[in-house]
Amino acid sequence: MQRFFPSFAATAMVFTLLFGTCPATAQSPRAANLRQSLGLIPYAPPKAFLDGFFIADEGRPAFLFGPVGEFAASRSCKTSWLIEDSEKERLDKRDPANPVFEYTLYLEQDCSDGLTDFVFLDQSAMNPKQWIEWRRQFHKNKAEPEYAVAVKRLEKAIADGFPVAGEMRFVLRNGELDATSPQELLATATACPPRYDCSKGEPVAR
Repeated sequence: MQRFFPSFAATAMVFTLLFGTCPATAQSPRAANLRQSLGLIPYAPPKAFLDGFFIADEGRPAFLFGPVGEFAASRSCKTSWLIEDSEKERLDKRDPANPVFEYTLYLEQDCSDGLTDFVFLDQSAMNPKQWIEWRRQFHKNKAEPEYAVAVKRLEKAIADGFPVAGEMRFVLRNGELDATSPQELLATATACPPRYDCSKGEPVAR
């Protein structure tokens, strides 16, 4: 046995040098294909996003869920944070003097029976007033009346100690849009109970 060990160690070292360290869990072919088709690459979200809570309906947020990092950690299968390569390029080119910015992130859940992508907006750089100003770029004068209720609800949640870091916009199942709204889906099909009732303006009893 003593003679065998050095030989085995040398062989293992050569193998590692030639082939590298094997990952513990490789992504499935289905996940690899979707990443390629959508131009998705790995990305590490900022701590402020992972530590914050998220809404699941932009216009009428009924609840806050999360925090984002806890939601990701509670998934039953392997997960990866991803970003579109074009979005990453846009993010890298943003004006440092204007940190207010939102961008799309994908939380990929790669299970043996299917692939799920939870699609988020990282809005952790914004407060509610900046959030509505950002929407004014796209909705012009309609932004104020359309999102007035949402802004009031988010301001109340933040004042109560629930920082709002983003929004879950939609969910993809094997690359196809899930017709169920994220707000309904989170409460019924993802083992993700709400943490704050935005309509009542109070935390949800746990």
